[in-house]
Amino acid sequence: MERRAIEAAKQDPAHFAELYEVNFGRVYGYIARRVQDRAAAEDLTADVFHHALANLARFEWRGAPFAAWLIKIASNAIIDRAKRLVKEREVVIPSDPETSGLGQRGERLEIGGGAAPPVDLDELRRRAHLFRLVETLPADQRRVIEMRFVEELSIREIAEAIGRTEGSVKQLQFRGLQRLRALMTSTTEARPSN
Repeated sequence: MERRAIEAAKQDPAHFAELYEVNFGRVYGYIARRVQDRAAAEDLTADVFHHALANLARFEWRGAPFAAWLIKIASNAIIDRAKRLVKEREVVIPSDPETSGLGQRGERLEIGGGAAPPVDLDELRRRAHLFRLVETLPADQRRVIEMRFVEELSIREIAEAIGRTEGSVKQLQFRGLQRLRALMTSTTEARPSN
């Protein structure tokens, strides 16, 4: 049914409304949990669906739910927003941590004069790095990791979506997480300390 709705929307953008209605809650929820700013979450959700509609012709059905593609777009939008916020803050932050209200290492920043929650630069960089590392995983591991932790699907839902047993999905998840831990550890050790 979802596949037919996608094909119909490719032929006539008016049919995209059905895909929007079905997926809005999941996409908004995903963004809102990560951004924790209602206005920003609403803006990002609108951007995700605008981007999806504009690029629907390039969407290829590969068996994963359409929501997976939308969540991937949302994830990229959140990362882009975080990078933009960091860049904006780096331009206007005073160099003296004592007078700027930052900690010794300048880890936490107030965005918009305290209107939004503080942004932890190290955490933003770590997450962006983790997203890049997920992209280096073998395709089957990457797909399971994204479906499990980005789309927040259960093991059973993933198994059904990709046509594998639950045990197979658990193994792929385990290997993917193990590989990510190793990559995170090796890249963290390789970085020079401050």
